[in-house]
Amino acid sequence: MKRNIKDLIKQMTLEEKAGLCSGLDAWRTKPVERLNIPSIMVSDGPHGLRKQDDSGNSSNDSIPAVCFPTACAYSCSFDRDLLEEMGKTIGDECQAEDVAVVLGPAVNIKRSPLCGRNFEYVSEDPYTAGELASAFIKGVQSKNIGTSIKHFAANNQEFRRLTVSSEVSERALREIYFPAFETAVKQSQPDTVMCSYNKINGVFSSENKRLLTEILRNEWGFKGFVMSDWGAVNDRIKGLEAGLDLEMPSSGGLTDAQIVNAVKEGTLDEKILDTSVERLLRIIFKFHDKRQKGSFNKEAHHKLAVKIEEESIVLLKNESILPLSPHAKAAFIGGFAEKPRFQGGGSSHINAFKTVSFLSAAADFALEQSIKGKPVVFGYAKGFDAVTGEGSPEMTQEALALAQKSDVVVVFAGLPDTYECEGYDRNHLKLPESQNTLIQDLAKVNKNIVVVLHNGSPVEMDWADDVKGIVEAYLGGQGVGQAVCGILYGKVNPSGKLAETFPLRLEDTPSYLSFPGDGKKTVYSEDIFVGYRYYDARKIPVLFPFGHGLSYTTFSYSDLKLDKTILTDTDTLTISLKVKNTGTMNGKEVIQVYVRDKTGTIQRPEKELKNFEKIYLQSGEEKTVTMTLNKRSFAYYSEALGDWHAASGTYEILVGKSSQDIVLRKEITFKTSVKLPITITPNTNVSDILRYEGIPQLLEPVRERYNAMQGTSESAREAITKEMVENMYNDTPLRSLQGLLGTNFKDFDEFLNRIRQMCC
Repeated sequence: MKRNIKDLIKQMTLEEKAGLCSGLDAWRTKPVERLNIPSIMVSDGPHGLRKQDDSGNSSNDSIPAVCFPTACAYSCSFDRDLLEEMGKTIGDECQAEDVAVVLGPAVNIKRSPLCGRNFEYVSEDPYTAGELASAFIKGVQSKNIGTSIKHFAANNQEFRRLTVSSEVSERALREIYFPAFETAVKQSQPDTVMCSYNKINGVFSSENKRLLTEILRNEWGFKGFVMSDWGAVNDRIKGLEAGLDLEMPSSGGLTDAQIVNAVKEGTLDEKILDTSVERLLRIIFKFHDKRQKGSFNKEAHHKLAVKIEEESIVLLKNESILPLSPHAKAAFIGGFAEKPRFQGGGSSHINAFKTVSFLSAAADFALEQSIKGKPVVFGYAKGFDAVTGEGSPEMTQEALALAQKSDVVVVFAGLPDTYECEGYDRNHLKLPESQNTLIQDLAKVNKNIVVVLHNGSPVEMDWADDVKGIVEAYLGGQGVGQAVCGILYGKVNPSGKLAETFPLRLEDTPSYLSFPGDGKKTVYSEDIFVGYRYYDARKIPVLFPFGHGLSYTTFSYSDLKLDKTILTDTDTLTISLKVKNTGTMNGKEVIQVYVRDKTGTIQRPEKELKNFEKIYLQSGEEKTVTMTLNKRSFAYYSEALGDWHAASGTYEILVGKSSQDIVLRKEITFKTSVKLPITITPNTNVSDILRYEGIPQLLEPVRERYNAMQGTSESAREAITKEMVENMYNDTPLRSLQGLLGTNFKDFDEFLNRIRQMCC
């Protein structure tokens, strides 16, 4: 239906326009019935549909739905197509349930593994987060359902999240904390963006004009509306002026009245209000006018949830123990085998219509095999309680007795709900101590131990050397038991790769000394060195690196080719290589492309992920994989330039199976015509200007005088070394050169002006 939204706004009263900018209740916008403006419903949904049940007594009563793997799990798939399929499915469910906007995906960077909400977030790596979020958004919005990418921005902790100020450099914002949002906006154009609770460098996100208008809209081209996180509004008038269109939930008319009074008093330009109303109406009518017939086939969607988890499970360690032989007598130990932890707590919690435990799936597998005349024998001991995560002496003895008479032991360990949840952060990376003790005790009576983990973020593993296999299932959705069973018994070949680093200890993490701050501020002192960027730079050993994940088959990489040897600002680089399945089992592999800056222009990480591709290969099959890079793939954010800049010089293309398993590499030369702006003053150092054309020649007489300082005798060379002279020359401010210029330059100001001209 065609309509003139601007004309419609002219027909609205001031009160109606103000009312549209806040919720009707917890989940709905206000209608304007006389003008046929409908109300629309929004709902949580990063990994499923959490629609409030109208018959419920609280905002947390939600309809039975499908709980897909959480972001910490599905990110390990590194599969854009799979995430788009998940998005389409959730979009269908929203259409069936008359939900207009899904509140997700959540792409806040995993700055610290302690953040209580990390299970909802995609990755420590901004490229990974942006690519997977974009795919999810495309899927959802293909069904005419809006998304709300969140939480914009620098919302990386739960401690005092409503008031704390994230103190972070512009470069870190641009390189680490903004890119996932930027990529999603430019590639997928989400209908809405949700601002975060926190302040950014002292300014609330909800009233940050630079964030919500200058960057989000003017720079990136965002066309939708911005909504608040629930209760994130500090000053409603400042919020409107900054670009915050919709306040959620309802303020009970309080902020509506504030908007009306501000317009009447002349402190708020009504045109600003009209602009917000126009943005809201575009999305409201988009949903209303283009309703699609959605389907909510719970069983079919459950199968997809299982498939996604199968693609996401990460095989961390395997010393020839997996896949399990169906003929081996297995002991399954741990409360999570019977009652899996498959999602986190808080606003994203799905009322799963069913849950399949590992024990249930294993029983089905055993029945399937028995029909084929291949009996599967296993036993179960609780070991510890799934709710508390704690055990007892009696549980331990039962587990040890079962382990002693079994061929192989699989321990289902992990974090109970109370350990990680929205609203608070973790204070350590440990499993419940009873679980650690149980695993170590089991290893003393049986050497064939496999640990399956159910957790939303990394854990320390003091027992890692004592077991032969480790499987990271994360919080894998309602079908996690089926997926784990398929992986353990080899019906499915694991292909997940870690989207975050597992440190050896909490003390090794980048933000250890500054997370979560003093309650007023949290200083991002690690700057751009987050996740693997930090561990690589510091050469700190890790438990498992970013991008790591094993398979039941093997892959070889070869024949890396670049279509150019020299790249400019406007060029695209095409990379190709051959990947072969050299093992005996069909499988999937994630090829990761990193870039290393070798120019030495500015401090940068050792390497940064710039592309990835997941491919399927039958046993013995070989494929050529092609990926592209552009200027942005080589660039850093220059605060001086106010833009992305790739310095001229040498870069290295690194192809790896993880961030620490690089198997192919080639160098390329980048050439740029862009000169970084520089302010030349008497205190400018020589080293700051040597990269500019003609400067080394201009200063050659000075350099010669410095070289003469070294002398010729052995004693002189010992006193004043070549290295000393070189560094003294580089670190000399221009003002100190006046006495060394001789008669070449009569006027020092003339000299400075000449320098300025050459550096422009």
